[in-house]
Amino acid sequence: MTAMPVTLSDRAAKRIADILKSEPQPSALRVAVTGGGCSGFQYNFALDEAQLDEDLVVEKNGAKVLIDPVSLDFLAGAEIDFTDDLIGQAFKVNNPNATASCGCGTSFTV
Repeated sequence: MTAMPVTLSDRAAKRIADILKSEPQPSALRVAVTGGGCSGFQYNFALDEAQLDEDLVVEKNGAKVLIDPVSLDFLAGAEIDFTDDLIGQAFKVNNPNATASCGCGTSFTV
């Protein structure tokens, strides 16, 4: 068995599953990397009902995440986590490919 190129922490899987349960249509969380942000690339999180044939599907404990092939090139080996602390709640990507990131952690450089 080969390791998944992208993994979900238990905290992220629980939060994603909770979000998906409240949706009327079967859906998944789409994680994408787009150009922009203060460091060159940024992470985008959105609910998506359409799974494409070429998407990587990551499932764990009722959570379903979709990642397109272009974004996967930037996310290979990353872990999607969820933080809940004094400054708020957010999904966080622990990305070994990022050589630098901005202070808020939403954009990165490769």
